[in-house]
Amino acid sequence: MVREDGKRNFALRESGDETSVFSGNTPRQAALKAARRIEDVADSEQDADRKELRLREKGTDKVHIYEAWAWEEEAPGDKPDWMPGEITKANVSKEGIKHIED
Repeated sequence: MVREDGKRNFALRESGDETSVFSGNTPRQAALKAARRIEDVADSEQDADRKELRLREKGTDKVHIYEAWAWEEEAPGDKPDWMPGEITKANVSKEGIKHIED
């Protein structure tokens, strides 16, 4: 279901519960936002553990499945004053789409 601003809402599904909602123009954009909140963040992209993310698009029966990983890096040298020295970066890889069966 598309909002007035063109963004769509995706609910993060964990153990059958929908714990958080992330928005984005595409499912991947919402998945990247969700991936940055992975609890066990690695020191580098190569050391990052992969985790499965399931995002249900609100208003539909589609569940987008991603493999996600996150790591911490030094912030860029031209960062704004409010940005911390270490930032969390993330990446995702789409595994597929499932449809919820009632």
